[in-house]
Amino acid sequence: MSFGAKLKKCRKDMSLSQKEFGQKIGVAESTVSLYESNKRFPDADTLKKISALFEVSLDYLLGNEPAKAAQPKSKGRGVRIPVLGRVVAGVPIEAVQEILDYEEITPEMAATGEYFALQVKGASMEPTLRDGDIVIVKKQPTVDSGDIAIVLVNGNDATVKEIKESPAGITLIGHNAAIYTPQFYSNKEIQDMPIQIIGKVVEMRRKF
Repeated sequence: MSFGAKLKKCRKDMSLSQKEFGQKIGVAESTVSLYESNKRFPDADTLKKISALFEVSLDYLLGNEPAKAAQPKSKGRGVRIPVLGRVVAGVPIEAVQEILDYEEITPEMAATGEYFALQVKGASMEPTLRDGDIVIVKKQPTVDSGDIAIVLVNGNDATVKEIKESPAGITLIGHNAAIYTPQFYSNKEIQDMPIQIIGKVVEMRRKF
């Protein structure tokens, strides 16, 4: 793996944008882009800052450690992912400005895909999910019938619902039937509105 690829992996493992990473080591966002594309190489002082920030050795960054030994030294810490207050269609997760907090997931989980967290709003999924709960979401465009997913309807804020699939379309099911009637969308409506699945809920975290 090249220096630029290692740098990009470490940065993403810490859920940092190029701009945020550049601010931490004292270089411009454009310089970070040059580092990651291997068009420029940092000086010795900057390398030390990168090594300290990511808690990896200089030998790892410079490719002098064997692959097995060259893993970031997490010291038991997980990978930080943003807790979002809202998600809008067409906006990359990393570009969403309303970041409420950060949660940690294990490095093993992080290695299986792209994750973000979302704060649940409303009572439509009670008692399974309550207002204010945090759900950990694996970003993916499809889920299996019966999964709880993050869905965008008409490009508006994300809703958290159980998905029931059928040949004719999908039904969004809220577990609190008293306040949310299941909503069916035909295959045509899915295309026209659109209805967009952006991720599968894989974990719930509740603060007391």
